[in-house]
Amino acid sequence: MSSVPERSEIDEEYTWDLESIYATDDDWEEAYEAVAERVDELEAYEGEATEDAETLYAVLELRDEIMREVATVFSYARMRRDEDTTDQEAQAMTARAQSLAADAQSAASFIEPELQELTREEFEAMVDDVPELQTYDHYVDDVLRMKPHTRSSEVEALLADLSEVTGATGEVYNMLSNADMSFPTVEDPSGEPVEITQSNFTNLLKRPDREFRKEVYEAYFDEWSDVRNTVAASYKNSVKADVKMARARDYDTAREAALDGPNVPVEVYDNLVDTVNDNLDKLHRHAELKRDALEVDELRMWDLYMPLTADEGPTVEYDQATEYVVDALEPLGEEYRSRVDEGLDSRWVDVYESEGKQSGAYSGGTYDTQPFILMNYQDDIASMYTLAHELGHSMHSELTREEQPYVYSDYEIFVAEVASTVNEALLTSHLLETVKDPHFRKHVLNEFLERVRSTLYRQTLFAEFEHEAHRLEEQGEPLTADRLDEIYGGLKERYYEPAAIDDRIAREWMRIPHFYRAFYVYQYSTGISAALAIADGIEDDGQEAAESYLDFLRRGSREYPLELLRIAGVDMGSAEPIGRALETYGQRLDELEELLA
Repeated sequence: MSSVPERSEIDEEYTWDLESIYATDDDWEEAYEAVAERVDELEAYEGEATEDAETLYAVLELRDEIMREVATVFSYARMRRDEDTTDQEAQAMTARAQSLAADAQSAASFIEPELQELTREEFEAMVDDVPELQTYDHYVDDVLRMKPHTRSSEVEALLADLSEVTGATGEVYNMLSNADMSFPTVEDPSGEPVEITQSNFTNLLKRPDREFRKEVYEAYFDEWSDVRNTVAASYKNSVKADVKMARARDYDTAREAALDGPNVPVEVYDNLVDTVNDNLDKLHRHAELKRDALEVDELRMWDLYMPLTADEGPTVEYDQATEYVVDALEPLGEEYRSRVDEGLDSRWVDVYESEGKQSGAYSGGTYDTQPFILMNYQDDIASMYTLAHELGHSMHSELTREEQPYVYSDYEIFVAEVASTVNEALLTSHLLETVKDPHFRKHVLNEFLERVRSTLYRQTLFAEFEHEAHRLEEQGEPLTADRLDEIYGGLKERYYEPAAIDDRIAREWMRIPHFYRAFYVYQYSTGISAALAIADGIEDDGQEAAESYLDFLRRGSREYPLELLRIAGVDMGSAEPIGRALETYGQRLDELEELLA
């Protein structure tokens, strides 16, 4: 019988070590109260932030100290909630931490408008007076760049206060999809009941019995159908908030506003969509190969996740996966590899699915904590790749925080997906070089192809969907459930031309939580393109390329994303890396087709 265990049933070594942040929730409460009292200290500087160099340095340092503490308080509360999204106490802690973060942002909101009253020359003169201000040089450059889209301190404070409200639709969606929704239990071919969950849905669609896959697919999407209007209203209002916030900051479109934050030209987005659409023939070929491998007359949506090997993949237990991943990172040097190994032994990872646990996977933690990785490990190759992926994020954070001051300790999403996908590419190469079992090798190649399909192609499809949804809202057209289905279904038909598209798959947009972070998903596609180019360079040029890549990881956000990627040897201002990644995808298709033959 398949069942999801209670958290208490999982061995401690496979859970993350939140006690390394706060030993108890009471300690969290003390930290919360302490930093909440400090927030008001910022307000004493309002109107005086740029009075002189000493004051400016003091207010920037104070802000960073407070934000560091707030981040840790919030991170702990969020991870406590994610252990069990039905835990009311943890939900309350998270809500309080979100309010605290909003209060801190509001209290600090005067700083950037006041900085924008300076000229570049005036700031440089301040650096002459207080050399420590040089640390903030790139930050100030970014603030001055955003002057045309920054409002008065009063309006900025209001917008900061409204952040809880404008982000509420995502919170509502999260509670609905993870805490309140439950999915049916179906019988597998042996007669055993299997509970469908958010975490195991795609894994169940890899089972060899086609009728079972169909039953899982239909049961899952029929459950979403019951909340269709609720989710449509939630997403519609999320899009409205994006559009209104963009207009409040004097942008023509929400997409322009989202991309201007990290200083990414909209041409990068368009290059991605155009290049992927020019290469849909490769995706169509993948679908046709899958249809032939499965020996079916027509490829259906419940067949998409089946491997080209047309059978279940090998079992890869977690402990074996950690060995494979650590060994695969050898090209990045012994220091990088050993730190990953030590992190795995230090309970960075919350490994297994449990009742009420947040679905999916992510890498978390703050400047003052160790990394933390949420997983829902399923003992398969896909989960092993997800582990490699999240460890890439965690090591990016570790190296950045070790090298950079707090102000540059984070990094833009545009570059965030590079580190994770480089790890995946290195894992693919390592497994193909060292594992001789033909069955395993076929599934490794299939995993690579599926990750390109689901990242480069699928996320670009998502990018087209949200661009069109925002465009319609900006033109005043209503975003109803039917209209959203129509947009998504049309894209699915174009991307998967050789397959049969049904009404249920047109509702797939409902299950994508990333849509509540506007114009986020395209960066998965640009990220995998850049990562494959970097991984190729490391394999071709060895240590020199690896050092350039590690230098990129250590820079955090000290430069703009496109500049950072040039350090690693990739120019994402052009379509070349995207075309190169799609060419590699085509070559891997050839390899697996030949292996299967």
